[in-house]
Amino acid sequence: MSRLAFFVFALLASFFMTLASPVPVVNRELVDIEKRLTRVGRGTWFYPGLGNCGKWNNQNDLILAIGKGLYDRNKGSNCDQWVEIVNPKNGKKAYGLTRDSCQSCGDNDIDMSPALFKLLEPLSTGRMTVSWHFMNK
Repeated sequence: MSRLAFFVFALLASFFMTLASPVPVVNRELVDIEKRLTRVGRGTWFYPGLGNCGKWNNQNDLILAIGKGLYDRNKGSNCDQWVEIVNPKNGKKAYGLTRDSCQSCGDNDIDMSPALFKLLEPLSTGRMTVSWHFMNK
C-alpha cells in the first residue's frame, strides 16, 4: 500500500509542478517567445523614407528594417518595437526602432539607418555580423 501511496503522491506532485512552471507573462498577457530569441545575421544600412510600418524616417533616426518574410509572418506586429543590436566583433551595443521591412534580408538580418549603423561600425564597412533581439513592447 505504501508503494501505491508514494506513486500517487509522486504523480500528483509532478502534475502540480508542471502547472506551476514559469510562463512568460507581461501585463497579464502571454509573452511571445519570439521576442526573446536572439538572432545572428547580417547587418547593413539603407537610407530610410516611408517605411512599411507607415511612418516617415530619415537617416538620422535610429530605426531598422527586419526581413520581409519575418515582417509578413508577424503581420507587421513588430512595428515600433525596439531591438537591441550587438556587434560581436567589437562588443558595441545599440538600440533601434523597427519601422520597415527589408526585401533582401533573411529572417536573421537587419537593415539599419545610417545613424544606427554608425553606432556599431563606420558606414564604409558596408555590412557586418550582428546579434539582435526584440525588446518587450
